[in-house]
Amino acid sequence: MARKRLIWQLFPSFLLIALVALIAVTWYCSYSFRHFYRDQTRDELSRLADTAAEQIYQTLKTSEPGQVDTLCKRLGQAGDGRTRFTVILPSGRVLGDSDEDLAFMEDHSSRPEIIDALEKGFGWSLRSSPTLGINMMYVAKAITERDEAIGVVRTAIPATAIDQALRDIRTKILWAGLAIAVFAAGLSFAMSRRISQPIVRMKEIAQHFAEGQLDLRAPVPATVELGALAQALNEMARQLHHRILMLTDQRNELETILSSMVEGVLAVDGQGRIVSVNRAAADLLRIAASQVQGRNIEEVIRNVDFQQFVRKTLENEAPTEGKISLPGQGRRFFRLHGASLADTKGGRSGAVIVLNDMTQVRRLENIRRDFVANVSHELRTPVTSIQGFVEALLDGAIHEPKKAERYLQIIAKHSDRLNAIIEDLLSLSRLEEDEERRKVSFETVALRPLLESAVELSNPKAAEKQMTIYLDCDDQIKATINAALLEQAVVNLVDNAVKYSEPGGHVRISVRRSNDELVLAVEDDGCGIDKKHLSRIFERFYVVDKGRSRKLGGTGLGLAIVKHIAQVHGGSVSVESSPRKGSTFTIRLPAG
Repeated sequence: MARKRLIWQLFPSFLLIALVALIAVTWYCSYSFRHFYRDQTRDELSRLADTAAEQIYQTLKTSEPGQVDTLCKRLGQAGDGRTRFTVILPSGRVLGDSDEDLAFMEDHSSRPEIIDALEKGFGWSLRSSPTLGINMMYVAKAITERDEAIGVVRTAIPATAIDQALRDIRTKILWAGLAIAVFAAGLSFAMSRRISQPIVRMKEIAQHFAEGQLDLRAPVPATVELGALAQALNEMARQLHHRILMLTDQRNELETILSSMVEGVLAVDGQGRIVSVNRAAADLLRIAASQVQGRNIEEVIRNVDFQQFVRKTLENEAPTEGKISLPGQGRRFFRLHGASLADTKGGRSGAVIVLNDMTQVRRLENIRRDFVANVSHELRTPVTSIQGFVEALLDGAIHEPKKAERYLQIIAKHSDRLNAIIEDLLSLSRLEEDEERRKVSFETVALRPLLESAVELSNPKAAEKQMTIYLDCDDQIKATINAALLEQAVVNLVDNAVKYSEPGGHVRISVRRSNDELVLAVEDDGCGIDKKHLSRIFERFYVVDKGRSRKLGGTGLGLAIVKHIAQVHGGSVSVESSPRKGSTFTIRLPAG
């Protein structure tokens, strides 16, 4: 059903009421005027009849009957020309008439006004005249003598005169009614507009409220009801504005909290469609948060374990926990916590899943496990050897000088290895402690003297293998460092280069400035390292060739110490190497 504007609902109603009232008043006025004018005309005819009756009575008494007709005609001429005078005897015979010839007039005894006049003394009627053939109003008065009717005087006037007068009155009423109708229409339109305009204005204000312009206010009309409505709208807008601001602040706070969380948070509705994803979850699951809203979890995360966990959380009221792994650039491990979400009616409307990335923890756990196993293995080997040779000496070998001396040399060698492992472990522990507590002291010194000292310490081992160590460092290069620690790192790198290079090889130490950092490189032409070992080469006790490392006296901790020394200085260490093409270890330090 088509809707109409309020003004076009009010205006026709007001106009219809005004027109109905006008028509009713017009009809009533016309009806009243008709009866009034008819009564006035009848009274006027009655007065004329009374006047004529006196003269006719005298004529009947003193003259011949023929004089009555002459008198009637004289009375008709003396009037306005419209009034007809007629004298009728009780027998019904007409003695005189102002308009017609008596010879042509019939018996009038059956006329209703004549009958009433003879019986009651007065009679009237509004009917068609048989003689004239037009509607006439008749008023008849009895002429009496000694209370006995001796005749009837009848006056008449054409009804057309009455109708003409009434038409004139109706015309005037019609024009007045039209003027009133036009005025009523204008007044109705003005009243309708006055009533509807404040409502239309409030509707426009309400539309602005719906569009979010809650700072506007509706004008308050003088009408009590409309004024109360406008005040209610304004109060509603004020409360909505306050609540929207409060909800916006809460949403912003929640989004800030979620976006700053390290844990990933993912919310789904009851059908498993994604409702919300924070930045951490998008990064962990490698999805675009802006493109997954409203999509099913199966479309976005193609992992059966994760999908089953979400379905389990949606089906259970109790919190759920689980672990999953996802493929990618290296397998990633997650611990999942799920909880159902309740709607305002207490029913379940979805679930929230919290992801904790356990990849680093798992990796550190593996490193710890490997470290413990490696430490145990590295310590067990010299301890077992020392214990075995001590038992051999106790069993009698101590009494054989040559054998005892060889056993003691072996025991001394393993004791040195055991001591080296312990010293390296203590060095790593001190470095980690110093790195955490920042107790390392730094000073700005020239690098060349420090590197020359490291070369000097490494020369004896290099000389045993007829190897040459080259140093390329400008005398002006300075750095803010802990000289002892950096010297130890360089010595460890040079010793490794000498240890894993063939006799007659070369080791090159170079220092250069690159942007805002110093680059210290130790390059050799030794056996090199396979690519698969490069990512773990700086882990504790990680060695590429364990048999060769033990044979050469390595502990597997040297490169780990170098890594921690670089980190203590705010720098880093890296390696580039290929099998049989040598290796280059690079320490990068801040140049400030």
